[in-house]
Formats: sequence, C-alpha cells, structure tokens
Amino acid sequence: MTKKDIARKITLELNLSNQLALDILDSTLGILKKSMHKNIKISKFGTFKTTISPKRIGRNPKTMEEYTINPYKRITFKTSNEIKKYLN
Repeated sequence: MTKKDIARKITLELNLSNQLALDILDSTLGILKKSMHKNIKISKFGTFKTTISPKRIGRNPKTMEEYTINPYKRITFKTSNEIKKYLN
C-alpha cells in the first residue's frame, strides 16, 4: 500500500479532496519522523522505537576478511494486541 492509496482511502471515507488528504498524510508522517528520538505509541495499533545497534565485527563470506560495522540507529515496530488479534 502506498501513500497515494492511503490518501485515496482517506478521501473516500472523509469526503475530502485528494490533495487535502495527501497533505494531511504528509503532515502526520512528518510529525512522526521528527518525533523518532523517542518512542511513539499509537493506541490499538502499535509502538515505534528507535534502538542503536552495537558496534560489531562483520565478515565477507567470499574472502573471509573481517571489518568493523559501526553502530547505527534502527527503527523497530511492535504491534498491539488489537492488531495481532485482527491478523490472526
């Protein structure tokens, strides 16, 4: 499902113009992006968390050469029980 698909569904359900629905969606996603330095919990949907992966040693499987993989931020998502029930 793409942003355009979601905007189209918003348009149909709320009787808004497609451009307004797309603007609302873009604003919402922008707010979520700016807030990613802390956990974002959306009731009855799930929780987005940022975690930092540790520094570790990687290996090229072809040459067996080892190299360092630096720490980086990663986003994880945990679904709520409501969504789990819906999916199962």
